[in-house]
Amino acid sequence: MNRKITVNDRSYDWPAQPVVVVCIDGSEPTYIETAIADGVMPFTAKMLARGADLRADCVVPSFTNPNNLSIVTGRPPAVHGISGNYFLDPDSGEEVMMNDPKFLRAPTIFKAFQDEGAKIAIVTAKDKLRRLLGHGLKIGAEGATCFSSEKSDQASLEENGITDVVEMVDMPVPDVYSAELSEFVFAAGVKLMDRDRPDLMYLSTTDYVQHKHAPGTEGANAFYAMMDGYWAQLDAMGCVLSLTADHGMNAKHDNAGEPSVIYLQDRLDEWLGEAAARVILPITDPYVVHHGALGSFATVYLPEGADSAQVIARLLAVEGIEYVAGNADACARFELPQDRIGDLVVVSKRHVVLGTSESRHDLSGLEVPLRSHGGVSEQTVPLMVNRPVQGLADRRLRNFDAFDVALNHAVAVQSAAQ
Repeated sequence: MNRKITVNDRSYDWPAQPVVVVCIDGSEPTYIETAIADGVMPFTAKMLARGADLRADCVVPSFTNPNNLSIVTGRPPAVHGISGNYFLDPDSGEEVMMNDPKFLRAPTIFKAFQDEGAKIAIVTAKDKLRRLLGHGLKIGAEGATCFSSEKSDQASLEENGITDVVEMVDMPVPDVYSAELSEFVFAAGVKLMDRDRPDLMYLSTTDYVQHKHAPGTEGANAFYAMMDGYWAQLDAMGCVLSLTADHGMNAKHDNAGEPSVIYLQDRLDEWLGEAAARVILPITDPYVVHHGALGSFATVYLPEGADSAQVIARLLAVEGIEYVAGNADACARFELPQDRIGDLVVVSKRHVVLGTSESRHDLSGLEVPLRSHGGVSEQTVPLMVNRPVQGLADRRLRNFDAFDVALNHAVAVQSAAQ
């Protein structure tokens, strides 16, 4: 029986085997390519020779929240509504985090499958995503499992569908700024797959390592070697693995190791008057130590009567700016919700980031030269499957096709290891 589930105008086949979609936060494709070349990802090398090694475009702004929600809804932010980690709420006029499910405008793939009887498991590194990913799910003894590494010791049956997570995983609660926060995700995923065998599983990591370590460095290779081992275990359990990323990562510093920053609020204050314009940085979240809230995408609210064409022209003349456009044009290009984006969108070049005012950014936590993301330059991400795929020729792939590729295009074989 070819049973199909339709959600957000896309149809998905019912899984014949458990499907595990992994969002490797911040995984520029070079990380995996280099780790394989260095011999530290033997399973992944074998998997890609047997399965599919694709590339996809993520959502711009290339930040965590909009891309994770695109992956789990199968649609861009114009549909699901999550336009950044952080935005200016037009209803309140306040700058707020976009981690409240009230901002979500589309159901997840998980909910659609659970409504038809599927067993769902979600593990995310940071708790900021948990409520969004689990929105609409029945949680409890007979419902979905949904928890974060960050607050794994606080998991309850009522809110997370599981208790005693730390005991199950046999790892201490990791520090939020650590590689172990992501390792906990995979260790938990393997335990849950062995114990519960969910139909759909989603594992989402943190980009702490990628913010600190370039591809091929000891820290990066150790992290990717760790993931390789857990992917091998899931493959051996007969899972279909679909591995992608929410965004890439690039160096954002000069030759001396100092951050390459354009402080937009300072520029606009000089041109239009102090605080006349308002710059919003959608990268902002509670975890800014490793990036200082500096990314390559910003949105600007202009004062009434401002000459937007003139401001666009002046911004485009600034060295390091790649793209500036008005709301309608930018939202059409990047598939964003117009009511959650300012009058202008500004994107910086590959090795440059955008800030508000220099005085508002605390960069004291940057222990290594800045690496960050957010722009078009971080849009290309991996899309890897431990099965051969078919029916994808001449198609632009997006990271939010991860479930479609796994459920509708992966060829049924026993495992990548065979």
